[in-house]
Amino acid sequence: MKKIDQIKLFEDKKVRTIWDENQEKWYVSIVDVIAILTDSPNPRKYWSVLKTRLKVEGSQLTTNCSQLKMKAADGKNYLTDVADTEQLFRLIQSIPSPKAEPFKLWLAKVANDRLDEMQDPELSIDRALEQYMNLGYSEKWINQRIKSIEIRKELTDEWKKRGLKEGVQFATLTDIITKSWSDKTTKAYKILKGLKKENLRDNMTNTELILSMLAEASTKDISEALNPKTFSESKKIAQQGGNVAKKARLELESKTGKKVVTSINAKSQLKLKGGK
Repeated sequence: MKKIDQIKLFEDKKVRTIWDENQEKWYVSIVDVIAILTDSPNPRKYWSVLKTRLKVEGSQLTTNCSQLKMKAADGKNYLTDVADTEQLFRLIQSIPSPKAEPFKLWLAKVANDRLDEMQDPELSIDRALEQYMNLGYSEKWINQRIKSIEIRKELTDEWKKRGLKEGVQFATLTDIITKSWSDKTTKAYKILKGLKKENLRDNMTNTELILSMLAEASTKDISEALNPKTFSESKKIAQQGGNVAKKARLELESKTGKKVVTSINAKSQLKLKGGK
């Protein structure tokens, strides 16, 4: 089961969700839903009591609910009770709350939006544009960022075609590309920009994004040309692709006398709302 973790917002409150690509459905943290509907100071205890009551009533809801690993406030992943959309609608009926109807409408929209995006991927791009605009990014930067997502997808598709695995192998190749063009590992790059969990590319300047795109596009093109058979061969190609962008970076720095890779992040350079 391929799962994609996401955070959704209902009235500015976080709802942890997982999209199951195989079953084409959302799984939502039950505790997060209860916290929203009840404003309980201890939603876990509320859910524990409610589960007991539902079992006594003979409800199959608690039996059918699953557990999946979700990230908690401490940054670690723990098994968490989750429910799909249909199960949540039944669960909400058991919780007296003035927010029940608005939440059901929101939940239905979340599910429908995802299905729409599967039929028309352009919709997901439109939503990404809207989110970046709301955060305060410039239109020029947003166009670059959307393009970088497209190029990244083309590269990962190429890696998948070569039989490489998402996770460790993808991360290793990405790190090689990043270090090759920027002279910094992904971790060191994030530390330079003062980032923790934030997305590195969301904190790059236009020039950094362009060079990152050049590195990944070059890696993809070289891979297609050389047809690597092993992970080791793909690592060498990742370095070659990164070196293409490194040459461009060094040439630019020699002409301008300025470093391309800097500590500038989204708040300072892209003037996000609330940034100083």
